[in-house]
Amino acid sequence: MIFGIGTDIIEVERIGRRLEKSDALKQKLYTVREQQYCEKGKVTVYQCYAARFAAKEAFFKALGTGYRYGMAFHEIEVLNDELGKPYVNPLGKVKRFLEENKIQSIHLSISHVKETAVAMVVMEK
Repeated sequence: MIFGIGTDIIEVERIGRRLEKSDALKQKLYTVREQQYCEKGKVTVYQCYAARFAAKEAFFKALGTGYRYGMAFHEIEVLNDELGKPYVNPLGKVKRFLEENKIQSIHLSISHVKETAVAMVVMEK
């Protein structure tokens, strides 16, 4: 059964400008593993960060809570499997909330081009 669906789109340049101004913001929004992946340079760095930001926004939309209950962006870790497929690794309060609400599956799709990044999340009970 579908619990929630969320989507988000963001301008890559907007994320780039914000991250250039503040390393603290990068620490607040992204986990160490996400930063390591994005800094590897398989795609442009800011496309990678923008796609992950969009995924986190889409995740909260699918959850239906926004940023309530003390949940934070860095508790939604967007990683890639060995084939490159993105997935969500929930941490902390986000993980507990998912368990309490019996969320069984999180489906994530992300895409980016030079100017924009987009993500879609579907959650199932």
